[in-house]
Amino acid sequence: MTDPTRTDSVILPSLETPTLTKAELAELLFDRIGLNKRESKDIVEAFFDLLHEALVKGNEVKLSGFGNFTIREKGSRPGRNPRTGESVPIKARNVVTFHSSHKLKAIVQGDIPPPEEFE
Repeated sequence: MTDPTRTDSVILPSLETPTLTKAELAELLFDRIGLNKRESKDIVEAFFDLLHEALVKGNEVKLSGFGNFTIREKGSRPGRNPRTGESVPIKARNVVTFHSSHKLKAIVQGDIPPPEEFE
């Protein structure tokens, strides 16, 4: 159990932008590693293209120290339109699931410090 008064857990850098975009990832590569902006953008795009391709093929994607992305088949089931109460069938479909690693969970909970930043 974590102490709710602890302040050393991972905190988002900005409350205005609580998400990390592809453009921000490219900018971080530019700032921290020294790649030019075009190379940084191309690396980020290539990474996500590879991730998409693997998942579309039905492969599991494992990112060490981060987590696993998998495709799960959901069967068809009865549903209900919340507005009308009418019964509506929901078709079978594939969904992407993500399970975070124990290491990522511990960092987010503040149980272990986040890794050092790139130099």
